[in-house]
Amino acid sequence: MRRRMVAHVMTRNVVTVTEDTPFAEIVEALAEHDIRAVPVIDEDRRVLGVVSDADLLRKEEYRDAGESRPLFEGRRRHAARLKAAAIDAAGLMTAPAVTLGPDMPVARAARILARHDVKQAPVVDDEGRLAGIVARADLLRLFLRSDEEIHDEIVREVLVHDLWQDPARVRVRVRDGVVGLTGTLEARSLVPICVRLAAATEGVVDVVEDLAYDHDDTRPASYPRA
Repeated sequence: MRRRMVAHVMTRNVVTVTEDTPFAEIVEALAEHDIRAVPVIDEDRRVLGVVSDADLLRKEEYRDAGESRPLFEGRRRHAARLKAAAIDAAGLMTAPAVTLGPDMPVARAARILARHDVKQAPVVDDEGRLAGIVARADLLRLFLRSDEEIHDEIVREVLVHDLWQDPARVRVRVRDGVVGLTGTLEARSLVPICVRLAAATEGVVDVVEDLAYDHDDTRPASYPRA
């Protein structure tokens, strides 16, 4: 089954800054290009960190804090206070950055962004050099595939190529990304496999099945007594 990789959805022309880029220039870059974060790179284009609009807003958050500090300050709050006082990318960036590989499946990339609660991540090669950037919106574009595309891939790849089933015996319906499977497969063990493979097809939102089978191959065979 065809799988989209990060390289297929990433933006290759990336706006970047260096460690000594001033605060105001970073704000200007985000506004000019209508983006929410920029990777910080060194002279070899290796990613050192990321500066996001949230990092920049720390300065406004702590503007009226003055010199007062709580007696006990957690690690996150202390880091936020340091960013509020920063004047360049080196002090503002979150490091190390959450990064993705260009050959990483899109589904795995989506899980990484969700696990780390970040909205975008730089894509780096094996040497850590910047290759592109991926945002959540890039990953969501996979769900814009047409119902016809999804239908054809499930018939061609799941039923015929992967399961060796006669597509005339299984009806595949797709509406707004929701797949309906009805019909008969050769064996009972193929039912959950078919559902799992259909659900893994890019663009599928959900799978509803009403599948029968010719024989139950999940029950142990009975042998006549000697």
